[in-house]
Amino acid sequence: MNRSTEPQSITLAGGCFWCLEAVYLQVRGIVSVESGYSNGRIKRPSYEEVCTGQTGCVEVVQVQWDPGQLSLQDILEIFFLIHDPTTLNRQGHDVGTQYRSGIYFHDGEQAREVTQFVAALREQGVYAQPIVTEVLPLADYSAAEAYHQNYFARHPQQGYCAHVVAPKVDKFRRTLARLVRS
Repeated sequence: MNRSTEPQSITLAGGCFWCLEAVYLQVRGIVSVESGYSNGRIKRPSYEEVCTGQTGCVEVVQVQWDPGQLSLQDILEIFFLIHDPTTLNRQGHDVGTQYRSGIYFHDGEQAREVTQFVAALREQGVYAQPIVTEVLPLADYSAAEAYHQNYFARHPQQGYCAHVVAPKVDKFRRTLARLVRS
């Protein structure tokens, strides 16, 4: 585990950002989670632009955590639990490059750790299909509109939240109970 006392950050894409945000907000040691867009062809896109699939941008969450309570390995274990890293440009009914699986590292140490983690999953044959998660440096991150932030907590009864987001939160809470915020 990183013994630095400074909060660490990484940016993750695994389908709709509401899903990832809702789960990571449940994790002990998480300092903040922000939904946003990154790694596309335009800077500061709107949600409507990203939804077209023409920007190359991906829906992401920028996760900041306390390395005294949580490791990057923990962050990655959660990430690979709550989405399917074997489907190219889709998660369930969400289809398009904006929903691709990606890990966007913030420095060289993260790049090495993430690459090793993904390689270990491949070597262990954890998934029947090849992992298609892209591992790239973070580029052109911008925060999503305010109405996307903390969406699940504010709209738990909304159809997508109730039928797609909530099961992912429940799966995390059941499977990795040791990491659930008390």
